[in-house]
Amino acid sequence: MNHFTKIVVLGSALLLTAGAASAATASHSDASRQREAAALTGTAKLYRSAGDDITFSFDAHLAAKDTADPTKATGTFEFSHYLDGEGARAKAKVDCLLTGGKVAVVSGVITSSDLPGAEGKRVGVTVHDLGNRDRLGYSWASTGNPVETKELPKCVSSAPFERVKKGTGDFTVVPWRPDF
Repeated sequence: MNHFTKIVVLGSALLLTAGAASAATASHSDASRQREAAALTGTAKLYRSAGDDITFSFDAHLAAKDTADPTKATGTFEFSHYLDGEGARAKAKVDCLLTGGKVAVVSGVITSSDLPGAEGKRVGVTVHDLGNRDRLGYSWASTGNPVETKELPKCVSSAPFERVKKGTGDFTVVPWRPDF
């Protein structure tokens, strides 16, 4: 094989190797960049002029593989409400997550709480992710507390009527884009 042929063969081999490596890297990057189908994360305190200490925290996710079924969402959310040292807190296991644009509705069953009768009850919360002006609503808005709510269906809540206390809202909503 003459010198010129060796250079062409070696150059071709290097280009093929580089192209294959680049393709492998690109497909790995595409797979790792595949976003989840929906999500709601973050923590904020609600604003109340009376000074109530009300906090909501979310870590709810719907995997890309489950995009057609929002009831396969996973994660937890927590909330608490105290005024003058009295109140309660609760933690719920997510059982549904729906998002659209910057609005999310998440529901879950309370797994632990210091509010008598709350464990085992389903609750729902709605979040509107507006940057530093987030808003929030909850399924028990018209019933008084989660214990008084009868059998709530999955992914049901109220409009986000509450304002988040200035400087505390860091909710992030990943919009759901189902394939219909």
